[in-house]
Amino acid sequence: MVEYGLLELFLPFMAGLFTTAMIIYSARVLTSKTLPDAVLAVDALSVDLVVILAIIALYYRSPLLLIGVIPLAAWIFLLDLIIARYLLKR
Repeated sequence: MVEYGLLELFLPFMAGLFTTAMIIYSARVLTSKTLPDAVLAVDALSVDLVVILAIIALYYRSPLLLIGVIPLAAWIFLLDLIIARYLLKR
């Protein structure tokens, strides 16, 4: 089991890392030339949002904050399926 001191030290670093990744993905969405490239960047951005919310819930030790993460992850998965089907028909 991980000690809480190590967890509190590690989580802000990971949050910063994922925030940096979100900035890079946002730039990729704005500068993408093709639709599949933009879709992939938005998908990565939304998965990073789920991870950031889970990190915040771990940092504050509040399982109630994870209630919104599960439907968000399911919505992202369904959105991926819908967009993939649209791109295949196109």
